Formats: sequence, structure tokens, C-alpha cells
Amino acid sequence: MGRNIRKRRTPLATKAIAASAALALGGGGLVWANFYASAHEDNSGWNQTKSTNAQVATINCPDVGQQLTKVPRSARRGVAKELALLDRQVTDAYKRLAETRQAQAGDANFVNNAILGPLKSKRVATLDRIGININRAGGQRPQNLDQLAQCQGVPAEQPETNDGQQGGDQNQDGQDQNNDGQNDGQNDGGQDQGGQDGGGQDQGGGNGGQAGNGPNADDFVDITQVQGNAQLGVGANGLPANGDGGSTGSFTTNCGTNENENRNSDNVIVAPGVSNGAQHQHDYVGNQANNAFASDQDLANGDTTCQNQGDRSSYFWPVLRVQDGQNDIDANAPGGGQDGNVGTIVQPSEAQLKFVGNRTSDVVAMPQALRIITGDAKAFVNGNNNANANWSCTGFEDKVQLHDKLPICPEGSSVVRTSNFQSCWDGQNIDSANHRTHVAFVQGDGTCANGFQAIPQLQVRLVYDVQAPQIQNGQVQNAFAVDSFPDQLHKAITDHNDFINFFDENTMNQVVQCINSGQDCQ
Repeated sequence: MGRNIRKRRTPLATKAIAASAALALGGGGLVWANFYASAHEDNSGWNQTKSTNAQVATINCPDVGQQLTKVPRSARRGVAKELALLDRQVTDAYKRLAETRQAQAGDANFVNNAILGPLKSKRVATLDRIGININRAGGQRPQNLDQLAQCQGVPAEQPETNDGQQGGDQNQDGQDQNNDGQNDGQNDGGQDQGGQDGGGQDQGGGNGGQAGNGPNADDFVDITQVQGNAQLGVGANGLPANGDGGSTGSFTTNCGTNENENRNSDNVIVAPGVSNGAQHQHDYVGNQANNAFASDQDLANGDTTCQNQGDRSSYFWPVLRVQDGQNDIDANAPGGGQDGNVGTIVQPSEAQLKFVGNRTSDVVAMPQALRIITGDAKAFVNGNNNANANWSCTGFEDKVQLHDKLPICPEGSSVVRTSNFQSCWDGQNIDSANHRTHVAFVQGDGTCANGFQAIPQLQVRLVYDVQAPQIQNGQVQNAFAVDSFPDQLHKAITDHNDFINFFDENTMNQVVQCINSGQDCQ
């Protein structure tokens, strides 16, 4: 069964060892230089990595799951297990990358020969099993599947992210988002300061976090120093906000802030039947039966924390942690410390779950068990196509939305994470092979493309009362970040959110009626 993590504090180990490596791509090969790092704790409460010209390096592998758009339904569970194995292989390679810095310093070919080469061999075998699963179920093995085996070592400042701008082809399915320039200037005013990591040198901010894999000083920005970039009438993902035209009502469901501390590191959407398939902890509100092994029947019959008992939907997102020198209950567990996610888990002070309408038309009911993922847990290496991370501070939400930086909020202001979900549905499927192509965002004019139907748009707003991080001499005190896959380095752009619809039919009809009639209901 999946694990539900119940929170308690345990002392931080007196000494943690972490490592990071610097590398550059050039001359057709990997050039490694200038890396040394180790985590250190002292009585001041600072958790620092002492580094000399250090960069945090990671591994970039093709995201196979996003390429598999046609997988027979009967093969999807088997394919999902192989995809989870690919993720674990990358994690193991990343850990080896961090643990072998001395060997790397003495051998320029060490990374290729001892890490990337063996990783490719493992991926080739796993990709072959994926093809076999698809063939046995009557499907056609994807062309060029073997070409997805090769991985690369990359520096921390991943350049292919367009400075965190949002609203590209969120589904990689050819649907034209047609933003009409609405993202222009979203990252002006120094928000990204030349890319995700300040030009690639970390500017001394290489403390690497409490577990050695982030966040760094360059992952944060003082929100009061960012030029306003939010636009009225535009959602946080850079697309037109729903609800100001054709169907103007709303439905708010109150499901609490995970007072039950119901957490696990599974993901029943992308890795059904796989323990620790997410490799990071999720907060769950609403449905309390969600784990890797939950069937639709289990979820339909599960208890709910929602006040409206007709809403048994599952709402879940990566936990936020403060790296305060403390370890949480999962310090030595999968999804926690074993996967580089450390520090004190912070419960949101507010969790607002709101469904709104479509600018140009009425909405139709969502089918039961519909699954939607917004954002991309691997956006740091995948790039921007599915990224949908939105960070701000209370009092600044209508002025500034950050996408690849974490905000430092002024005194009296709280950190805010916002997720606007896809609101166009293909009218047939509750899921798709890559968990993307059955839903889509609206186009620039607010309509749904390709014959998709408008459904209620879920908007999730999470507020956290956390102490503002302090940066001194390139080091971060009380850094915070969302859990992530280890190789994603806790980057802000990897934030994501998940939803499985289990409104009962009567309650869903009420949601649709409220939205289409312009009412604001709860």
C-alpha cells in the first residue's frame, strides 16, 4: 500500500555530505572543472555548502512519457511502470554524479564512461520493454524510440527555458495557444536576470540546499525589485483568464489545508501501481484514499476532507519545505531524504480551490475520474512546453507573477503558489497516454480548439506563511522550495498540480449550473 506520511520533527544529522559538479558542453564533449562542495551545519541555523567556483550539475534525459501519445489502454499500466523505472535510473545516475566528484576531477572521461554510458545501456533495455508492451497490446512501437536513450550532463543554468515565459504549446499536441503577445515582458525588470541561474556562475549562491541539490541563492528574487508583469484579464499561466465572458459564475469547494497531514510520494496518475513513483512528497486534500494502488472505485468510495460531501475529488501538489536545519518524518524515507527532499514540511495557511467558466461559452460537466496535470515536474531539463509555475506574494499577485524564481516577500506578506488548470476537454477520454493530450488550455481568444469542449477551470491558490529567506555573501538562510525529482534541483519552474475529478453527478451539475448562470456558489 502507499505510505501516508504523518509529520513530526527529528533533529538534523550532525553532518550531511552533499556534492555538486560543474561542467560545460563544448567541442562535442563534456568538460568538467572547478567543483567542490560539502554541506555544513553550524549553530547559527545556517545550512551552507562551502564551495569554490562550484556549479550544481544535473543530468538531462529525454522525457519519454511525453513522447508516447499512442499507447493502447491495456498497455498503459505496464508502460507506466517502465517509465517510473526510467525516472529511478536518472535519479541513481544523478546521485552517482554527486558522489564521485574526486574521480571526475582526475578523469575527464569519467562522467561519460562511468555514469552516462551505463545509464544509456539501462535506458535502452527499458525502452525496449516499453516497445514490447505496446506491441503485445496491439499497438505500434513508436519510431525512433531507441534514440531517447541518450542522456547528457548539463550545467545548472539550463538555457532553453525562454526566461520562464509561459503559455507555449502546453500539450505538445499541435494546438495553437495563440497568446497574441500576452506574454511579452513577463520577465522584464530583472525577474530572471539573464536566465535561470544568473548567467551560469551561481554568483556565489551555491549552497546547494540542505541536501546538496538546491535551492541556491540565484533561485530567489526580491519581489519588490521586480517590475510588474501581471496583466489584468490574463491568467497566471499567461493565457486569457476564464470566467469574464460567456460563463461568468464560479464554484468554490472548501477542502482544508491538509490538516490530516496526508502525504505520500506516489502519483496514481503517471505511475499507477508504483510506490514512490513521484520521488517527492505530495500534499493531499479532498479524497483521502489516493495512493499509487488506488483504483477508481477506491477513490469514488474514499473519504473526503471537503465540506461538500458531494466532492470526493483528489487535489494534490508537491509539498513546500523550509530548509531550516530540521529533518521531517521522511528524512530517511523514499520521496524524502533518500530522494534529496529535506527540511520541514510546511502546511499551507490557505488552500483555495475554485472552478470558473469560459470567456466565450457555457461549460459542460467534467466526466467522473477525469485526470488533469498542470505544470511539469521536469521542467528544469524539459524546457517550457508544459511549464506552468506561478509564484508571488500576497499584495503583489495582480502585479508580479514569477515563473522560474522563488519570491522573497516583504514583511507581512506571504508566499503564494497559483495553478490554473487546462479547461478544454476532448469530450471522450478521462486520461491520455501522456496525460496531456485529452485536455488543453484555451486559445488566445478564449475558445477551445480542435472540437474540444469547455469544462470548469480549476484554479488552485496556496498561501504559505514562511520566513523570508535571507541571502548574505551568496548563501541562503531559511531557503524554501517545493519537493522535486533530485535531478530537477528544486527549481521554481518545476512546480505542478494534479486533479482527479470525483464530484458526484448531482454536485457536478450544480457546479455547471452555477458557472453558466453567473452565480458564485460554494
